[in-house]
Amino acid sequence: MKTALWLYLFLFLAFFDLHAQYPILTPFAISLGAGPAFIGWMMGMYSLTHLPGNLLAGVLVDRNGSRRYIVFSLTAAGAILLLQAHAQLPWHLLMLRAASGFALAFLSPACMTLLASLSSDAETQGKYMSGHGIIHTLASVVSPAAGAYIVHKAGYSGTFSTLGWLLIATGLMALFSVPKHSPALSPVSLPQALQDKPARPAAVQAKATKRYYLLPFFVSCSQGVLFFELPLSQGKDGMVSTGILLSLLSLGALATLSLLFLNRLSPAARIAAALLGMALCFFTLAAFTSIPPGVVLFLLGAAKGVLFPAMASLFISLGSGGHLGRTFSLQSIAMSLGAFAGPVAAGQLRDYVSPYFIAFVLLMTAILLLPPRGDNKPAPYRTGLNSHAA
Repeated sequence: MKTALWLYLFLFLAFFDLHAQYPILTPFAISLGAGPAFIGWMMGMYSLTHLPGNLLAGVLVDRNGSRRYIVFSLTAAGAILLLQAHAQLPWHLLMLRAASGFALAFLSPACMTLLASLSSDAETQGKYMSGHGIIHTLASVVSPAAGAYIVHKAGYSGTFSTLGWLLIATGLMALFSVPKHSPALSPVSLPQALQDKPARPAAVQAKATKRYYLLPFFVSCSQGVLFFELPLSQGKDGMVSTGILLSLLSLGALATLSLLFLNRLSPAARIAAALLGMALCFFTLAAFTSIPPGVVLFLLGAAKGVLFPAMASLFISLGSGGHLGRTFSLQSIAMSLGAFAGPVAAGQLRDYVSPYFIAFVLLMTAILLLPPRGDNKPAPYRTGLNSHAA
């Protein structure tokens, strides 16, 4: 539990730092002379460069443990932010965002692997993942508005410098507080029924797994559309309103993440309900502009709060045999591809169709591609006796 608390602290500081940039990146890019299409590519490039980092993280975290990659990711991202404070041209920002995407690609697989390795019980693992989501959401409640406020007081350069030093300090704290090796999980601690449960045929397992990875892709696409369109819809001088709306999104997620009894429900049912709720929220943003966006974003956040712990439970069930790092790495790759495709598509099609409608179509497609009922029951993550520490 002590390890989880330290990790939650570092995650809070890291997520605060990262989410504080969301309402200010688009206005900053506009101030450098960037247009909507370039902004879409800038946001997408950050996600695209996640891919090589995700591929490396999956293997390296399973082989060497999580600590060194948590420290590297935080300190490298902080140093890049210090350089970002001095960007003068749009392509400067593009290159720095690309570098930041690679550096931060190691953070999520390393943290999720370490959290999942703290217990061999499926419900406890679900609670750890919900705790991860709560910390993420608590940071994102205050950080967008805080980022906009810091820009108002210190300007873009001062804001990026402040956030950069905060990330570097967090990385140094992690160096001395995160254990070198995660706790080893023994299969003898599992219920005998789980140890003796026969594995599904490889072809069936592979087919189900492919469908699982479509979920984070489409969800991340829709999120990328939101983070692209929301600042543009508020205008160049709407940083504060954008920050408030993003905080309402996070408050909605916090409301449902706090309902830990939801972890007892089927992950498949939670995923289906959450995807439908998110899709309806995006349709409302596209078609019913008279409804206050703050209300819709709160409900959208509530659906996200149900979705992400459920997806984490599914992916934990795929990470047996000491390969949890690889599993979360592939999940991050799917999310990176989606986060790249979403804003790029929205930037290219914004003159023809509402980006929010694009997100609606993506999420409804994700519902249609959900694995069949009964084909997605998660089992606890467990490490074999000869597996590397995650």
